[in-house]
Amino acid sequence: MYKILILEDDVMIASGLAYAIESEGYEAVIAKNIKDAAELIKISEFDLGILDMQLPDGRGIDIGKKLKEDNIPVIFLTVEDDESNIVKAFESGADDYVVKPFKIRELLARIKRIFGWNKDSKEEFVKIGSVKIDTAMGKVYVNDELVELTALEYRLLLIFAGNRGILLTRNQILEKIWDSAGNFVEDNTLTVYVKRLREKLGKNINIETVRGIGYRVD
Repeated sequence: MYKILILEDDVMIASGLAYAIESEGYEAVIAKNIKDAAELIKISEFDLGILDMQLPDGRGIDIGKKLKEDNIPVIFLTVEDDESNIVKAFESGADDYVVKPFKIRELLARIKRIFGWNKDSKEEFVKIGSVKIDTAMGKVYVNDELVELTALEYRLLLIFAGNRGILLTRNQILEKIWDSAGNFVEDNTLTVYVKRLREKLGKNINIETVRGIGYRVD
């Protein structure tokens, strides 16, 4: 059973989230502040941290850093949709983030993605639609035929594969993808690379555009 630390000072949000998590078969442990969370980390082993970024006695990023020291994945809950704050979250080791208010189902999907991704990463192949990704060799096949992708196209495809069925905003994708020089990709460039993926993979993958928001891949 996966054990999840919930760091959230809003009692209603914390209790509702814990109920939903436990309904999925996970174990939920709630901390209402930074101090309690720090103590829980010392005495318990967790598989995931879901952390509010703003607490009365500090910032969830500090707890996130402690969890990442033990390679424990972290999802941040935040009302801050400012790009600079989100970048800081990822620089601190965040695996994902959700902006409040959020839908429980979306968050549960992200939790499953993280746990599923850890499992899938041990396997050689990841499938999405009729597309097969050889993660060991970094190659992509459609009907056993090799499809040539650039490094950035490949990373974008992996992001979609790891978030199947989840609506990803353009900003969420941009925060996870860099060019070969390690620079953030511009918004217009993302549009171009999504278009190229569609052209190369055709009807074998369904990249849905949600106008004004982002993309979803089934």
